Amino acid sequence: MVKYFSRICFANLHYNVILWEKYGMPNGKGIPMTQKKKSPASAEPHASLTLLNRSHTEYPDSPGKARIETFSNAYPERNYVITFDCPEFTSLCPVTNQPDFGHIVIRYVADRLCLESKALKLYLFSFRNHHSFHEEAVNRILTDLRKACSPRWMEVTGDFMPRGGIAIHVCAEEGDSSLKK
Repeated sequence: MVKYFSRICFANLHYNVILWEKYGMPNGKGIPMTQKKKSPASAEPHASLTLLNRSHTEYPDSPGKARIETFSNAYPERNYVITFDCPEFTSLCPVTNQPDFGHIVIRYVADRLCLESKALKLYLFSFRNHHSFHEEAVNRILTDLRKACSPRWMEVTGDFMPRGGIAIHVCAEEGDSSLKK
């Protein structure tokens, strides 16, 4: 009985695959499956995001090679603070070539564009093999992110682990600081 049942199931599956391949009819009812072409107005609103939903992620090896992607702010009329908390930031000391570990916090009030988090993660990851002092890294992050999304206000803070007994805390900001909460 089980053999007979499995033969019927396999035969039906095989028949449906043939219909699909030959006629584009997975429903087996003789109705071709066609796709409507999207008009420009109904095009994907996030088509510019190229790093999301990829099966293979390529990690940039320097901040200059990283792509910072953005998407449209759904509420541009509002002032609201967006915060990214990145506790595993690493870069290389330009003198000793030793790794530096830090905690980066990015806070901003978006205008028309918001930062996409996966692209931001890859951008921050690109500092892993980049030689820079802590002050340079924080200010470079602020400059690059402001260039990408033109926020009303942005603050980048870096808390770096002690090296030689001294921890370094760097905070850089630009824009209308009255929006800071």
